[in-house]
Amino acid sequence: MYWVVVFDTNILLSALFSLRGNPFRCLALAKMGMVQSVTCQEILEEFREKLLVKFTYSSERAQAASDEVQNYSRLVTITGTLKAISTDSDDDMVLECAMVGGATHIVTGDRHLLSLGIYQGIPIVKATDFLAIVSQPRLEGHEK
Repeated sequence: MYWVVVFDTNILLSALFSLRGNPFRCLALAKMGMVQSVTCQEILEEFREKLLVKFTYSSERAQAASDEVQNYSRLVTITGTLKAISTDSDDDMVLECAMVGGATHIVTGDRHLLSLGIYQGIPIVKATDFLAIVSQPRLEGHEK
């Protein structure tokens, strides 16, 4: 089983600011190629915008952080037409990115997304739960 994952903006931010937390560990798996990260321009733009506005990053630092995510992720194009979460339209881009990218999981801390549990067959999980999933032994025809 190979995992294809969309990390939402709050996971990207948490990983950047907590170098020992579970979001950081999730992204480390993507950087090492143990899971495939899928993202879209809209998620990267939201990530940059939060770094600029909320965390007062310089344009250069925000762009560098965004570029790093893009470097270890497969970039997909979304239409922005999905309307699944009326309370937070930014969450729709995460869902659409997952669908277009063939994701096996969405990793988030967002309560709107987590409350769905699953969307179009794609489980929506917290970083802790995703780490538990990927650490489970894989059965490949025999037990160890």
